[in-house]
Amino acid sequence: MKDIKKLVRPNIAALTPYSTARDEYKGSLGILMDANENPYDNSVNRYPSTSQKEAVRARVAALKGVSPEKLFLGNGSDEAIDLCYRVFCEPGRDNAVIIAPSYGMYGVCADINNVERRMVLLEPETFALPVERLLAAVDSDTRLMFVCSPNNPTGNAFAAADIERLAASFEGILVVDEAYIDFSSKPGVLPLIDRYENVIVLQTLSKAWGLAGLRIGLAMSNPYIISLFRQVKYPYNIGTDTLALALEKLQADIAPQVAEIVAERDRLAGLLPAFKCVQKVYPSDANFLLVKVDEPRGLYDALLKAGLIVRDRSTVALCEGCLRITVGTPDENEKLLKAIEDYES
Repeated sequence: MKDIKKLVRPNIAALTPYSTARDEYKGSLGILMDANENPYDNSVNRYPSTSQKEAVRARVAALKGVSPEKLFLGNGSDEAIDLCYRVFCEPGRDNAVIIAPSYGMYGVCADINNVERRMVLLEPETFALPVERLLAAVDSDTRLMFVCSPNNPTGNAFAAADIERLAASFEGILVVDEAYIDFSSKPGVLPLIDRYENVIVLQTLSKAWGLAGLRIGLAMSNPYIISLFRQVKYPYNIGTDTLALALEKLQADIAPQVAEIVAERDRLAGLLPAFKCVQKVYPSDANFLLVKVDEPRGLYDALLKAGLIVRDRSTVALCEGCLRITVGTPDENEKLLKAIEDYES
């Protein structure tokens, strides 16, 4: 069994976290004169309550099938990504191994924290996970490895067995970002957090749950790592109104919307290859398609002129000539198809 405590930065392991008077007080709250707040009630004059956040955490934990002590709620997944670096990586010494192409914030957070990033390219065309090359990039100062599955921008989910091989073989912390897992027909790897203490699984309420504007990201791992995240995060990292609205929205049944998005994704994947300008539509387990076209900038500009914003990924390694297209509503997707038809005419 890996001793993950040896991976934690010594100053973090010894940290005395910030504590509010309300954290320390165990009775029922009465008149609040501890936090220098404005005393006049306007519904948001008080800092977010611990009980409110715990209610959201309990609801999300129930939805994900994990115990609350294994779940961290962050200000978007980006906060959790940054916390991985701040908890485990000594600036100027340690490094992180990251698949490429993938979500850009893994590298940005490495740069912000002065941590060397070692980018390992996916297999060309198939975008398969290069397990052996990822492990070969590791040395004694490698503390983190980032794998996004389903991956952004390629759209494919990696085999759970390959991810488990990394978890078993890597001595550092394996971070698996499952932001798009709700759109995938392949199972995620959340059960790995109960078998490997060095695994962190990230998910989000931004995609399938449609709560991108609330900025709530999830990190799930063993209770020790989650306790470190909660100690290092800034106080009151999620606002009062955000927590209240999240708890309300989390009562919804997202299955019909997710099913329609998946159906529309598959419909677009079937229709787009008929256009002369489309060379290839890559298989997707996410809510977007990576599409290789003859002239990506020309098509991008034409779509923009038609009022459709997609993502030009043509300068990204292994994605040459590609646009990334998010699946919209059926009506929006029809407008996309019409715009491409007009572009070719």
